[in-house]
Amino acid sequence: MLRRLLLALCFSLPLGLPAAAQDASEFVVRLNRLENQSRMMAGQIETLQYENRQLKEQLRKFQEDVEYRLQEGKGGGAKPAGGGAVNGGNPGAPKPQKRGDAFDPEQNPGRPGAPMQLGTTTPSAPVAVQAAPVPAAGPSRLPAGAIDEAEEAESDLDAAGPGAPVDLTPPSRIGTTGALPPAVRPKASVAATGSGDAKADYEVAYAYILQRQYEQAEMSLRQFIQSHPRDGLVPAATYWLGESYLQRNRNREAAEQFLKVSTDYARSAQAPEAMLKLGASLNALGAREQACATLAELERKFPSASANVRQGVTREQKRARCAA
Repeated sequence: MLRRLLLALCFSLPLGLPAAAQDASEFVVRLNRLENQSRMMAGQIETLQYENRQLKEQLRKFQEDVEYRLQEGKGGGAKPAGGGAVNGGNPGAPKPQKRGDAFDPEQNPGRPGAPMQLGTTTPSAPVAVQAAPVPAAGPSRLPAGAIDEAEEAESDLDAAGPGAPVDLTPPSRIGTTGALPPAVRPKASVAATGSGDAKADYEVAYAYILQRQYEQAEMSLRQFIQSHPRDGLVPAATYWLGESYLQRNRNREAAEQFLKVSTDYARSAQAPEAMLKLGASLNALGAREQACATLAELERKFPSASANVRQGVTREQKRARCAA
């Protein structure tokens, strides 16, 4: 019986040794993994601690700088609390001493270069200035020769015309008085100064819109807005200025003018239609979402808009493919 037990034990030991060795190897592998993870976590903790210290140092410097600026604004000019140096200076460094050979006006008040008190210096003698002779009053008359030369030069300029070539040859003779021919005045531009009457200037600019002369309308409307910035017709002028841009496919400038009417002059009669044109301009620029938002806002901002404006909103929403 004992012999059978010994044989069974001898056969069972070789079978159990590989399983134990495999368990031990797996335990070693797991232990190595845990050690590696522990090292990585320790490294990350050290990195976070270093970054935390850096942030605290930056915060401290920022607080000192803010306190210093606040004290400077109050007129104190004192350094921030804590004795810390501003801008990286050394707080314990001694102040620079004066040189021994430097000039001190307090010790030598009478030497040249020292500041003098007001009223102690001797005034210098006044310099005599001879007055220039004043010409006699009355218009001065040029000699007859100079007048004739000026008239001849003016007649030559009128005869040449604007399209004729310019003569660059010097004049044959110049009068002794040095008289020069009068300068040719430039022609007035289209957007010249207005008449001073706001309504008349606006009607002139609006007439260009009716005639579809949008460039002249733009210049006239800009001149009107600059000349009469507080007039009651400024919202309408701004609206038609945007319309002149829109008709020439200058959608960005048109959107700026329509936005100004719908926000700065929201109570004007042109505000609902300007907001409608703003949505159309944004859609032309490719900003479909902003255009749809503008058209949706129009119904909320101007619930009493006219039927034409409401129809225009529906039309532009379909054109921009806005969501229902």
